[in-house]
Amino acid sequence: MLNRRDAIRGLALAVGVGASGWAERALAAAGPAPALTWTPTALTQDQARLLDVVAELIIPATDTPGARAAGVPQFIDRAVGDYYEKGQVEQLLGGFARMDADARAAHGDVFVALAPEHQVALLTAYDQEAGVARGQNQSHFFTALEDMVTVGYFTSEAGATEALKYDPVPGAYHGCVPLAEVGRAWATR
Repeated sequence: MLNRRDAIRGLALAVGVGASGWAERALAAAGPAPALTWTPTALTQDQARLLDVVAELIIPATDTPGARAAGVPQFIDRAVGDYYEKGQVEQLLGGFARMDADARAAHGDVFVALAPEHQVALLTAYDQEAGVARGQNQSHFFTALEDMVTVGYFTSEAGATEALKYDPVPGAYHGCVPLAEVGRAWATR
């Protein structure tokens, strides 16, 4: 039986093509990180700001809204507080701590204070590590983070209606149509 986590993972893989190649788009669209316009409930202010910057680097604003405009950081903050298991939360927060530690070691400051090219270089290194970990059937915080950002984006209104082509199913409802316009009705055996 398919559980919610498997369904979300499948959705992330299905739409992950939209998030691939993020490094080039991130550098092209990068700018200074704005102050948070929302109040985190599960994350600290520093963690939320880091998440905000990373999410926007993974899915930057182009001709469609980016992760920030789609509310992805808020989505992940709510998921961390309300839905994620303890191990998932620890992996994510450990990843955030590692990102700041690696940024300090390499460039002398926290991740959000780095120049965009340094941020993208660190994320690219994590992406490569994650690829190796996937090949060895191991989990990596960056894979989980990319999945969260992708799911958050493509299930948001902006992601579902502006980045993806939206086609409501089953289609328009036309009530009270005269039978003469419909013709014969359908039947099954």
